[in-house]
Amino acid sequence: MIIKDITDYLEELAPLNYAEDFDNVGLLIGKDNTPVTGVLVTLDTLEKTVEEAITKKCNLIVSFHPIIFGGIKKLNGNSYVERVVLKAIQNDIAIYATHTALDNSKNGVSAKISEVLGLKNNKILLPKKGILKKLTTFIPVENAEKLRNALFNAGAGNIGNYDRCSFNIDGEGTYRGNQNSNPSIGKKGENHTENETQISVIYESKNETTILASLQKNHPYEEVSYDLLTIENVHQNIGMGMIGDLPTEMEENEFLIFLKERMKTACIRHSNLINKKIKKVAVLGGSGSFAISDAIKAGADAYVSADFKYHEFFKAENKIILADIGHYESEQFTKNLLVDYLTKKFSNFAIILSEESTNPIYYI
Repeated sequence: MIIKDITDYLEELAPLNYAEDFDNVGLLIGKDNTPVTGVLVTLDTLEKTVEEAITKKCNLIVSFHPIIFGGIKKLNGNSYVERVVLKAIQNDIAIYATHTALDNSKNGVSAKISEVLGLKNNKILLPKKGILKKLTTFIPVENAEKLRNALFNAGAGNIGNYDRCSFNIDGEGTYRGNQNSNPSIGKKGENHTENETQISVIYESKNETTILASLQKNHPYEEVSYDLLTIENVHQNIGMGMIGDLPTEMEENEFLIFLKERMKTACIRHSNLINKKIKKVAVLGGSGSFAISDAIKAGADAYVSADFKYHEFFKAENKIILADIGHYESEQFTKNLLVDYLTKKFSNFAIILSEESTNPIYYI
């Protein structure tokens, strides 16, 4: 087994194009054709994480947070980032990061929080834009059905809970091939009119290479005419955060105690209590203050995330309970998620959950 076998499977859960533009995800250190001796899964990659990988004979670290986030101009070991990178390279250990690619996955970070809290009827809190694209092409009427089926099989035509979706218009196409052409229908140098079907399908951008290959393979024309558009529609199953329902509603204090126990946190910072029953709960792993207004608009009674600043608690405006459970605490179960996911595929291979806590924050 090589590193690419592991990372390809991870990218089925969290495709790299799901990541935010500012992020740095994927294989950060190492070559993807390297044979794997073992996989260590962690939230962060620190020096002690690399040492743990060495001890446990793992030459691939799958980390949630990327150790290389901004540019590195020197590798002198003067910062913890440089020391981690040097130690990994010196010991032939590869490092792969998922970060916001997994944040935006329907079965990712926020889904795990929802599972720990027992939330039901979960939906994406902030559906992501820029993931969906539209392909429009033109093909002789008699070839249309074959091409549609090929595009569907390649991953096109999925919209929410529906698949094999397309829009079709019949019309006339015209063309004339030059002396270097080799038309499959008509003759070079002659005007030709063909009864054609215009086919339009929606698809996720991650499937574009496969879909275009299928288009070329199943289209009879020498030169295939098609249009690609990135559309503004959000993808309801891809995005940040989740919102769901508690099995039974709770009093505010009861909910906060429940939250503290389930999320194994030593401290919860929260907004003013407003004597509101808690039933609908929004969650978002990591720094989630940017979604406070979205949680309110979605009708959440409480919003659970981390890294709220002083003035951001005022945004509750007596409409919602804001609960800051800590950055590490909100993402701590992510490594369990990744271990469970990898073990299902590679059950006879060493997938190891890191025993080291990488939380840099302590409470007294």
